[in-house]
Amino acid sequence: MVERAGSGAVAAETSVVPGVGQRRRGWVLAGVAVVLGGVLGFHRLVPNWPGRVGSLIESFLPWGGVLVVVLLVVALVRRSAVALVALLLPVGVWVDTFGGLLLPGEEGGGRELVVVQHNVSDENRDPAGTARALADSGADLIALEELVDPQLAAYEKALAADYPHHVVRGTVGLWSKHPLSGEQVVDIKPRRIDEGWSRGLRAVVRSPYGDVAAYVAHLPSVRVGMSGLASQRRDESAALLGRAIAGESVKPVILLGDLNGVVEDRGLRPLTSQLAFAESGFAFSFPAAFPLARIDQVMARSATVGHIRTLPATGSDHLPVVARVALE
Repeated sequence: MVERAGSGAVAAETSVVPGVGQRRRGWVLAGVAVVLGGVLGFHRLVPNWPGRVGSLIESFLPWGGVLVVVLLVVALVRRSAVALVALLLPVGVWVDTFGGLLLPGEEGGGRELVVVQHNVSDENRDPAGTARALADSGADLIALEELVDPQLAAYEKALAADYPHHVVRGTVGLWSKHPLSGEQVVDIKPRRIDEGWSRGLRAVVRSPYGDVAAYVAHLPSVRVGMSGLASQRRDESAALLGRAIAGESVKPVILLGDLNGVVEDRGLRPLTSQLAFAESGFAFSFPAAFPLARIDQVMARSATVGHIRTLPATGSDHLPVVARVALE
C-alpha cells in the first residue's frame, strides 16, 4: 500500500511539473518578445554609453526581424499562446519601421537623376573594370571614394567618354553627365587627424532640371571592439558635414557617400535630421562578401530618394548602390 501511494505521488508530480515548465518557458519567450519590440520601437532611448551601445544596436536594427522569426519558431514548437500573442508587438514594430523597404518603389518621374555611390577601395585590382561596370548603370552622377594613385588615372580614363565632367578632391570624386561648377573641398576632418586627410567635396550640377548641389563624403571608419563601438571621429565628421549642408545656398542637395553608418544610427543625426533617404530597398552594401548593412548612402534635400538597390560586386569590399532622386 505504501509503495502504491508513493508511486502515485511520483506520477502526480511528473504530470504537473512539465506543464509548469512549459508555462514558465512561454512567459520567458513573451518577455523576450516584449523587450525586443521595445528595443525596435524605442531604440533612441537606449543609452549610448558605455561603448556607444545605442549606435551599435541601431547599426543592426533591421536584423531584429531575424530574431522575431527565431522567437516565432520557438513559440510554435513550445505551443505557447502567450508568447505568440506577445510576438505581435515586435512583428508590428518591425513591419511599421522596415516593411516599406520591401516594396518595389514608385515608377520614376520626369524630374529625376539616377545616381551611383561606390567606395571603390584603395586596394581595388581592377579599377578600369569597376569603372565600366558603374558606367553601364547609365547613372547621371557617380560618386567614388578611396581614390588613390595610380588607380585614379584608370577611373578617369574609363569614365571620360560617358562622363565628361568630373572633380576630385583628396580621395573622393564626382563624375557627371552634366556640367559642374563651384567645385570645392568640404572640410569634414575631425580633430587629431593628419592635415593631409581630405574626404569631402561639393559641386553644383547644372542638371536639365536646374542647379543641384552635390556633396560627396567619406566619413571615418568605425570599429567594434571589447570596449564597444568606436565612432567618435565618424560622429564628429558627420556633424561638420551636417553644418556645411545646412548652410548650402542651393536648395536641392544630393549627398552621396560612404558614411560608415546606417540611417538609423544616431551618430548620423546631423544628416538624417535634414535630409531624406531611400523609401524602399535595403541595399546592404558592406561587406561585399556577405552584406550586413548599408553604410553607402544616398540622401537628398528638396528631393525624394526612391528605390535604392545594389549593383553586382566589383573589385571593392563594398557593393555599389544606385538610386533615383526625384527633384521637387
